[in-house]
Amino acid sequence: MAVRTFTMPKSMDESLASQQPPNSHVDQSCPHNVDPTYSGSEREPLASHGPKRRSGITYAAEDKLPKLPIPELDDTCRKYQAVLAPLQNPREQEDTAAAVHEFLKTDGPELQARLKKYATGKTSYIEQFWYDSYLNFDNSVVLNLNPFFLLEDDPTPARTNQVTRAASLVISSLCFVRAIRKEELPPDTLKGTPLCMYQYSRLFSTARIPTENGCQIAQDSGSRHVVVLCKGQFYWFDVLDDNSDIIMTEKDMALNLQVIVDDAEQTPIQDAAKGALGVLSTENRKVWAGLRDVLTRDESSNNAECLSIVDSALFILCLDYTEPRTGAELCGNMLCGTSEVVKGVQIGTCTNRWYDKMQIIVCKNGSAGINFEHTGVDGHTVLRMASDVYTDTILRFAKSINGQAPSLWISTSPDPSRRDPESFGNVSTTPHKLEWDMVPELSTALRFAETRLADLIQQNEFEILEFAGYGKNFITSMGFSPDAFVQMAFQAAYYGLYGRVENTYEPAMTKVFLHGRTEAIRAATVESTEFVKTFWADHEAQRKVDALKKATQKHTALTKECAKALGQDRHLYALYCVWQRAVDEEGAEAASSNGCSSPVDGSASDTGVTSQRGGSISPSPPQSPAKKSANNTTSASPSSRTPLQQMPSLFSDPGYDRINTTIISTSNCGNPALRHFGFGPSSADGFGIGYIIKDDSISVCISSKHRQTRRFVDSLEAYFAEIKRLLRSVKKGQGTGRSRVRESDGEKKVGKGKVIKTEGQAKGEHQAPVEEEEDEGLGGYGFFDAGMLLQALKASQEEKERPSDKVVGNARRAIGKKLRLSEY
Repeated sequence: MAVRTFTMPKSMDESLASQQPPNSHVDQSCPHNVDPTYSGSEREPLASHGPKRRSGITYAAEDKLPKLPIPELDDTCRKYQAVLAPLQNPREQEDTAAAVHEFLKTDGPELQARLKKYATGKTSYIEQFWYDSYLNFDNSVVLNLNPFFLLEDDPTPARTNQVTRAASLVISSLCFVRAIRKEELPPDTLKGTPLCMYQYSRLFSTARIPTENGCQIAQDSGSRHVVVLCKGQFYWFDVLDDNSDIIMTEKDMALNLQVIVDDAEQTPIQDAAKGALGVLSTENRKVWAGLRDVLTRDESSNNAECLSIVDSALFILCLDYTEPRTGAELCGNMLCGTSEVVKGVQIGTCTNRWYDKMQIIVCKNGSAGINFEHTGVDGHTVLRMASDVYTDTILRFAKSINGQAPSLWISTSPDPSRRDPESFGNVSTTPHKLEWDMVPELSTALRFAETRLADLIQQNEFEILEFAGYGKNFITSMGFSPDAFVQMAFQAAYYGLYGRVENTYEPAMTKVFLHGRTEAIRAATVESTEFVKTFWADHEAQRKVDALKKATQKHTALTKECAKALGQDRHLYALYCVWQRAVDEEGAEAASSNGCSSPVDGSASDTGVTSQRGGSISPSPPQSPAKKSANNTTSASPSSRTPLQQMPSLFSDPGYDRINTTIISTSNCGNPALRHFGFGPSSADGFGIGYIIKDDSISVCISSKHRQTRRFVDSLEAYFAEIKRLLRSVKKGQGTGRSRVRESDGEKKVGKGKVIKTEGQAKGEHQAPVEEEEDEGLGGYGFFDAGMLLQALKASQEEKERPSDKVVGNARRAIGKKLRLSEY
């Protein structure tokens, strides 16, 4: 009987190198030199071609989107020096200026010409390099690559426990899957401009597959099942038919999940932990690749089939048995799970994960979040999914009360309870448990993987700030961009603790371009540095507010420029990769062909991808090109080298190492559906900061490797309170910087002696009204329209009959032990 298999696509490099120009008339339905027996996922790997074109609205604007522009070399070099200015002393600035001057006279123009030639006919000049930087990352993806979203609690009364909340989220997620597959998902827009929707085609049924030569992204475009993890044990069942219609009601889904929870509880958690193979997905990627070979080499074992079922699932649903007590614990649980060792056995939720795929995580009390594999999708894409899923759960509840309630979807699946059972096709809606053959080699590897994961979790800490003093409304009323305002808060809080300015990263979305991802906003500027020094000095309020205004205006200008793909980071990285390719072509054996591999035991900061960059991690060149220059050149004497065999002066400049070592990694990614979002620090001595600016509050999740994270949060909260006081005092024309006690000491009292006026009062200064400044919505990922989120009502959804498990035609072999529903 047939078993669904999961096939591997060709490599990213190979697929992109053979890509046709966008206007080519060559038939791409079956690319040349591809075995016709290959599956669709092999013929259409990630980033090689766009999604199949059918009549629909989701990808309707793709062919009209402009390509990512290649910036002018002179402009990029000028911006490179500008972003380094606040981070360098005068001597270092002189060295960088000399390196840039030499680069523009020697290697730069040739590399720029090579890049333009390379980009001819490709979707994007950076795309292949971007994916390579992710896929050649060897270290654990946990805390290094995968971000998380923490959803707000479900406001409907019927979904307050784990099973009902999970069932609702799964059904809504399947509605989202269906809308994508039928191309009925309305495209994203920014102020009326359509955005690239390509990432949505890679959001579900994809997996990061490790190999000895780096990872690959595989996708099963016909996937129709989900995998459920509970206490480290694996279960699966079908949820869609061949037409991508949902074949289960929410009640059916809840019944299946309850069956799984009950079955998982029959195995003591200490015993289950010894077979929790999901821990292996947290290993070093090359180690994990070898272990996958162990899983698949024995033909008599069912491990290969179990692995295929997991890899090809639409997504993973993780049902945790714990209830985190605080917001910080919840965030940590969504990002990396918990570590709890009892009698030498790990029983924390870190064993209940599979990090190579998108995971929907639901705690015992119904708290829910998303942890996602970041290679093919950015936070903006997953945010849209989370927002729509959250909204749909509410609207479906409303529809159970009032049939005229609106729906997010253009069309919906036929009611499964009213369908002819034979119309479902060859499906299995009854849960099956995957039973792995735990050979000694796997048991030993799992033990070591768990101890390394526990170390990694213990090395990081998380703190949150849920600031309720004000939010977007107050900030804009004072005339500031909300995103720029909060970015300056991070700068001020850090400077107040450490007395210095550090390299800061924020992503700017570039999805206005075809296959656009992000550009790097470097938030530490000359203007921001002047502001933080002014803020912490003994100056009047007016001067502090003026400095803040200049700093935020500069940040907003940078954001707009980066959103147009005119920043410096991506362009320099592409030039660096082109140089490496040129060296490789000229036979320099020591030069890496991708420049992005990482040491087995190294930290994220030593690799070709700067780890958690918020909702949009961005690839960057190796951290220390200057230090590695000897390894990137041939052993020939300098006089015998061709020009490109030597490290170009700009990349060997210590400033280039500094700009690619992010200390404050930030990202703004949220809307009312999210409570928090975050990621791990991108360097050993750095902070990872995910933040959400709501109308009347600001949520911040901060991570670090135990670098006084709580103290940083406290400093940030104190800054928010103080800057509000200053803004209000200036708004009222009391720009004296006086304390609250002095503010209450008005001239209505007649004191003894002469009143000494401040400088501002003596000159009769008066602060003019400040015009509101709307956020451009380009820094981070901003808000989606909450729209129908406010239509949450209070009733339970009408129960419907469960569809039959009856199948037609040849039934495929069921993988795993079938659970008996009649017992529950």
